[in-house]
Amino acid sequence: MPNSSHINPNLRRHKKAVDIDSLFEQLRKGKISALSQVITLVESTAGEDIAFAKAILSKALPYSGKSFRLGITGVPGVGKSTFIEALGSSLIATGKKVAVLAIDPSSSISRGSILGDKTRMEELVKSDQAFIRPSPAGTTLGGVARKTREAIILCEAAGFDFIIIETVGVGQSETAVHSMTDFFLLLKLAGAGDDLQGIKKGIMEMADLIVINKADGENRTAAKHAQREFKNALHLLHPKNHGWSTKVITASGLKQEGITDVLEQIEAFQSHSNTNNGIEKRRNQQEIYWLHQTIEDRLKSEFYHQPGMDEQLADLEEQIMSKKMTAFEAADRLLDRG
Repeated sequence: MPNSSHINPNLRRHKKAVDIDSLFEQLRKGKISALSQVITLVESTAGEDIAFAKAILSKALPYSGKSFRLGITGVPGVGKSTFIEALGSSLIATGKKVAVLAIDPSSSISRGSILGDKTRMEELVKSDQAFIRPSPAGTTLGGVARKTREAIILCEAAGFDFIIIETVGVGQSETAVHSMTDFFLLLKLAGAGDDLQGIKKGIMEMADLIVINKADGENRTAAKHAQREFKNALHLLHPKNHGWSTKVITASGLKQEGITDVLEQIEAFQSHSNTNNGIEKRRNQQEIYWLHQTIEDRLKSEFYHQPGMDEQLADLEEQIMSKKMTAFEAADRLLDRG
């Protein structure tokens, strides 16, 4: 067998190109195994994988943009997974192919992640018209996995026409998911401390639909009361630029009640957006936002990975803690370093 160093590099590049073409062909046919493999490459930080992922994404981009992108948020325990399974199953029943990109909480210590959404969506995961991809949030903006936007493009190229992005529901995750979806759904609970007094105004303003979940059994009355409170609160907010009026409805993912109402609201939003190109305008604004966000992330990464940065940063941190220097002075020194 010839030494690998003697192999013509052009042949290696040709082999890689053939692999890309073959994998992309499988992706376009909707093969779940190919989609999973490509998303894994996109999430990888290895140099060769990054180059490979860029080539696949370049091929996928012309086939993207044809899905409806739904963002769903809510605090842990609100029943997101059960609700998404009920919603996804209903969509599949209408002939849709549904992809769920579920962002799981990661440990701030071990960076580990539970990744339990596939377990919780037992019925949805059985369907060949569904794709569920749990990804660890890590330390990225708002708990959103670093490559979620690229995963959306790949799912669209694979033929999925309804994509659900689930957030961890903490920190800035709502803002991040809102900036990559067409429709933003906020799940709330009644009678569990997750009421009007605890809600953030910013999330209310972002929401295109508020759903009081777990509105079944003894909790049904409390859910109706919460619905009235949220409806009244919405009147105090500024109207949305695109003219859509946020509604508040009740539902039960567990009992699969109210899901039809949710779908009707989504369809009404789509019809409304078609009259004023609302989704296209929203996506254009999102692209500009992510351009600037990517620049900031790249500059931050390059700054912290400069040679000798770790040592200098540790030294300045020590000086700050010993009161020899202010944080502002230390920052100036680092930013002015040659």
